[in-house]
Amino acid sequence: MGHRNLIGPQVRKLRSQRGWTQDQLAGALQRVGLDVSRSAVAKIEARMVWVGDHELYYFLKVFRVDFEDLFPPIDPQDPELYETLRRFMRGRF
Repeated sequence: MGHRNLIGPQVRKLRSQRGWTQDQLAGALQRVGLDVSRSAVAKIEARMVWVGDHELYYFLKVFRVDFEDLFPPIDPQDPELYETLRRFMRGRF
């Protein structure tokens, strides 16, 4: 199975920077309105589940970061960028 989301590693990084456990992040997301469990957070971080665009809002609110901070850095000079984006858009990332 390929990766189902792009934000997993960034979510893990942001959570770790704050010293939060997965359970604490799940609780923070629940308090702002996203019904998510600790195991769901683990699956997001492991890129095992798809994250909907409406769910991104809750991560932005909890982490208090800009939208682009949820995604891995993109190097426009990367020769594999186009192919990576094409595979992702086709669900084969």
